[in-house]
Amino acid sequence: MEHRILLAGLAVASLLVAGCGGSVRDSALTQSELRSDYRGAPAPLAALFLRANQLLPGGARAFERELRALRGHPVVVNTWASWCTNCRQEFSILQRVAPRFGRTVAFIGDDIDDSDGAGWLAKFPLSFPSYADHSEGVDEALGAIAGYAPISFFYNRRGKQVYFHYGPYLSVASLEHDLRLYLGA
Repeated sequence: MEHRILLAGLAVASLLVAGCGGSVRDSALTQSELRSDYRGAPAPLAALFLRANQLLPGGARAFERELRALRGHPVVVNTWASWCTNCRQEFSILQRVAPRFGRTVAFIGDDIDDSDGAGWLAKFPLSFPSYADHSEGVDEALGAIAGYAPISFFYNRRGKQVYFHYGPYLSVASLEHDLRLYLGA
């Protein structure tokens, strides 16, 4: 019995270590690494990289235009906020996975109800842009629970939402698994 408890404790500890993975800053890629990862990407995906780490205005209308412009490419939309502890944890995963798939999958952020989104991005940059969603209009367009984060929404090449993941991704492997399973990435 003690052996099972010890094994269960080790399993939980390994999940926690995999989820936290050190500080978010430690996992950020340099601009030259990002340029290398996005070299040869189709124009719509390369355009996202050119707006990397920006908080875009325009609310739900601009967000929906972006999704339409990305038809033909799978898309992951991640809701986040600087005040969200689980989002902060998940950022290190997004920082590593998005550039790896940047030639085939579009990533977009939805920064919800956040007064320090730009400050957070200055410290912990992403390789894709986010929409500033102060009125939660993007959340509504996604069909999300208003004000809840993180959630990752997966859209297929036809622009149809095919999956959503409530809560943070705790490992690179789990996000990559879902990208392959739901988007064929």
